[in-house]
Amino acid sequence: QVQLVESGGGLVQPGGSLRLSCAASGTIFKIGYMGWYRQVPGKQREFVARITNGGSTNYADSVKGRFSISRDNAKNTVYLQMDSLKPEDTAVYYCNVPLAGMDYWGRGTQVTVSS
Repeated sequence: QVQLVESGGGLVQPGGSLRLSCAASGTIFKIGYMGWYRQVPGKQREFVARITNGGSTNYADSVKGRFSISRDNAKNTVYLQMDSLKPEDTAVYYCNVPLAGMDYWGRGTQVTVSS
């Protein structure tokens, strides 16, 4: 079993920044990808960013140039630095770790971008 705990969400004005964190714990042998997804009510969960254990990254087009994903392998923690936030970034953000053929998800953290 793997437990994922997100933190760092909140309310921010347009143009502001937030940094999300996700710590993985439990039966972990070797985590490959760690990623972030987001979801708004009534819509499907969508990919935001992911990072390999070697540091290679992928981003959704909607966040390229504004968001930055990083990780601390020693702490099994992944981060999402979100800059130049827009109202359309408002969503619940979920941490994702695929491991041993299963997808693990955190409970999510709310990010609200509003003036």
